[in-house]
Amino acid sequence: MSTRRTSSVAHVGNIAIGGDNPIRIQSMATTDTNDTEGSVAQAKRIIDAGGELVRFTTQGTREAENMKNISAQLKADGYNAPLVADVHFTAHTADVAALYCEKVRINPGNYVDPGRTFKHLEYTDEEYAAELQKIEKQLVPFLNICKEHHTAVRIGVNHGSLSDRIMSRYGDTPEGIVESCMEFLRIFRREQFNDVVISIKASNTVVMVTTVRLLVKTMDKEDMHYPLHLGVTEAGEGEDGRIKSAVGIGALLTEGIGDTIRVSLSEEPECEIPVARKLVDMIPECTALREKAEASIKDDTITLEVDAPDWETLQLKAAMAVGALLIDKKAHNLSIVNSQFSTEKLTELSDAILQAARIKFTKTEYISCPGCGRTLYNLQETIAKIKAATKDLVGLKIGIMGCIVNGPGEMADADYGYVGAGRGKISLYRAKECVEKNIPEAEAVDHLLALIKEDRG
Repeated sequence: MSTRRTSSVAHVGNIAIGGDNPIRIQSMATTDTNDTEGSVAQAKRIIDAGGELVRFTTQGTREAENMKNISAQLKADGYNAPLVADVHFTAHTADVAALYCEKVRINPGNYVDPGRTFKHLEYTDEEYAAELQKIEKQLVPFLNICKEHHTAVRIGVNHGSLSDRIMSRYGDTPEGIVESCMEFLRIFRREQFNDVVISIKASNTVVMVTTVRLLVKTMDKEDMHYPLHLGVTEAGEGEDGRIKSAVGIGALLTEGIGDTIRVSLSEEPECEIPVARKLVDMIPECTALREKAEASIKDDTITLEVDAPDWETLQLKAAMAVGALLIDKKAHNLSIVNSQFSTEKLTELSDAILQAARIKFTKTEYISCPGCGRTLYNLQETIAKIKAATKDLVGLKIGIMGCIVNGPGEMADADYGYVGAGRGKISLYRAKECVEKNIPEAEAVDHLLALIKEDRG
């Protein structure tokens, strides 16, 4: 079943995305891409769990070159799922990765533009046009390589890594995020390159949903109908990560938007696959529930009657059914009705969904990345330690990031940030400002807690 009415289909190795094809489910490896054995083993676990594409971070040409070995070993072992290279900062790496992978993800925020520094830049229209020509000069040869090797491309825009150029002209807005994508997509169309998938991600569900909707409208105006990949980046782990993903991804799936999805959890990547599968399988039921939920609104409250065989399914189903209604501020309260679980648990679930939709904050908010080959410390252990020490700080937002790709940008929405700065080194942020650099990992959580305590008096 496909929910996105795309007329363009992207061919990625042995699968097709978009059109009448099924919604594809994917995840991303957390291994060092130079570790062939470990990467192959983890890819197998993802594929065995039902993952249809596996993405690997390729920080440089060495990692991109090793994708050849990873691919060869997987195929020799009978695993033929397409492999995706994830490229940031070094455009040449994308050229190399295109030789060995079925798809390459590039980020318009750092493909040619330098990494984000939050500086305001002034451009005349002529100077701005010259910057776009620089992008085209770099991008066209890459697309030619992709054409030659039948490699698909994902234009992957992240709210947390918009370029200073885009930010300076459009601000930190959905319009800016969409334009960052469209600049590249217009070049793709001029070059008649159609094996392209688009993603726009944010850790804030409201930003994510609002921006993807705007992208669809903008593409439609320009007669573009490319497949869309959906995800809430830095969603977190456990209950919070699942609910946040269901609110954001689910809101769009119930509107007929989306051709492939990833649920980004700060857990082992194979754990993402069953959650994503449930979201896809629940589209018809949750679309009907959404209509009933909207009809139930009274006194600013949604009353959602929902059945589920287990607690996780109830979490996902409820969050998916009401996500769009809450993001659109159709109501500001939620009452979940279910005979299997206690009123206390249902109230906690309602509060968690309201927080995921940015309506009401009743506990600490964690913006934590799922990890990848760029992650520079033990992410899961660190998240657990920070959560244990800060779980009672209601309304506080803490970003926990494996590296700098999205770190400072996504943490613009957080009060504090904990970011991998180098192997075994951590930098701490207060909002977007780095306040302490290169702290030894063993001391970094204590430093974060001291910073929070100092600020809160």
